[in-house]
Amino acid sequence: MLVDLRRFGVTGKEMEHRLDEVHITVNKNAIPNDPQSPFITSGIRVGTPAATTRGLKEDDMVTVGRLIKLAAADFENSAGRIRAEVARICEKYPLYGQKQ
Repeated sequence: MLVDLRRFGVTGKEMEHRLDEVHITVNKNAIPNDPQSPFITSGIRVGTPAATTRGLKEDDMVTVGRLIKLAAADFENSAGRIRAEVARICEKYPLYGQKQ
């Protein structure tokens, strides 16, 4: 899934770093006709293999999307809340072989 970040005034490179801090893994990615360089980008790519491996459902992915939006819009004030929600989701859906 490709996310265009231009309306938030944040680059793909910055979002990749922000989301890494709250344990959401994405990659900076160019969007169609991207005004930024390939090393900065205006978008991110959100992969789904880790989420599907854990067993996340559609509603959980809506939550992940909401957390990504919050990180784009107000990271400084929401990072702790995002990190806690990510931890809750990971606890709810542990990797195979992890104790529940």
